[in-house]
Amino acid sequence: MPIVKNVSRAVSQLLQSSGCGCGVSMVPVRCIGVSPRQVASDASFHSVSFSESDHPRVLITGGLGQLGVGLAKLLRKRFGKNNVILSDIRKPADNVFYSGPFIYADILDYKNLREIVVNNRISWLFHYSALLSAVGEANVPLARAVNITGLHNVLDIASEHNLRLFVPSTIGAFGPTSPRDPTPDLCIQRPRTIYGVSKVHAELMGEYYHYRYGLDFRCLRYPGIISADSQPGGGTTDYAVQIFHDAIKTGKFQCNLKPDTRLPMMYIDDCLKATLEVMEAPAEALSMRTYNISAMSFTPEELAQEVQKHVPELQVTYNVDEVRQAIADTWPMNFDDRNARRDWGWKHDYDLPELVTTMFSFLGSDSRIAQAN
Repeated sequence: MPIVKNVSRAVSQLLQSSGCGCGVSMVPVRCIGVSPRQVASDASFHSVSFSESDHPRVLITGGLGQLGVGLAKLLRKRFGKNNVILSDIRKPADNVFYSGPFIYADILDYKNLREIVVNNRISWLFHYSALLSAVGEANVPLARAVNITGLHNVLDIASEHNLRLFVPSTIGAFGPTSPRDPTPDLCIQRPRTIYGVSKVHAELMGEYYHYRYGLDFRCLRYPGIISADSQPGGGTTDYAVQIFHDAIKTGKFQCNLKPDTRLPMMYIDDCLKATLEVMEAPAEALSMRTYNISAMSFTPEELAQEVQKHVPELQVTYNVDEVRQAIADTWPMNFDDRNARRDWGWKHDYDLPELVTTMFSFLGSDSRIAQAN
């Protein structure tokens, strides 16, 4: 296993240098155990009343990202705090650590991951571990290991132990030859980033395992996700978060995409709701394994106009980043999600005006608290 150990070490080093301020360490595991290789039994954890049909036992890998933490909160409200285990290879913030069960889990360590699934009677697995596009392009071998080898580990364990498996996909799974307006569930994809290629690979492997081995694999292609809880990190769709921060702080916003660049977007609450709904949908209702989901589609200019209804003095300028623009020009302008709406009743709650009002409600409150302090 020296290759796996070397890759795991590389992942740790990358995360330590990511600038997020949280190094990689083996964290004491509350409610489960202190060793990532020996998940010790805990009386209070394992004595929770549990019905397999009513309350699945859930594991979320790569759980310290924006979606993992939000999903854990939603699932714990629905299934009970102790039935949802959040995992990652990074140290969690205190509020995350004390909000429910957390465990160290490295998806490249097959034996450890299998022990976690077996010892904690996991029945649902949400696989969020992945290197995203910018990091992946900077280190393709590492992205290949995490996004593809890690996926294979998860697929094998999920198949062996009869888990219901969710793996997210993305608008990044499409490429310049894909139909863009609208983009259907089934079409030519051909992405040009290792991240996009790995997502297409995940979609196809999950479908293969479903038909070959009977794995209950489910996948959603997410549009750009907008949340007040996350800080923009330089991604292609991050302008749609940055504009709110700049409107509150400076009243000036410089967009790095062209004003008429249309992309599908979604508020995080809709994203998490869709994820839970597709996992709870009866298997016989699903006509496919991977679905597009959509809520809204807008351009930077349309978003700016809606924001200016709340902050009329906001000044918007455009300084186009050619790299981000080139990526955006290969992505869908609109998602066709009619199959999701037909098969399992998908329906979004947030349109553009509702999104903008909600973002200002959260960020405006945070800003006033900061100023008071």
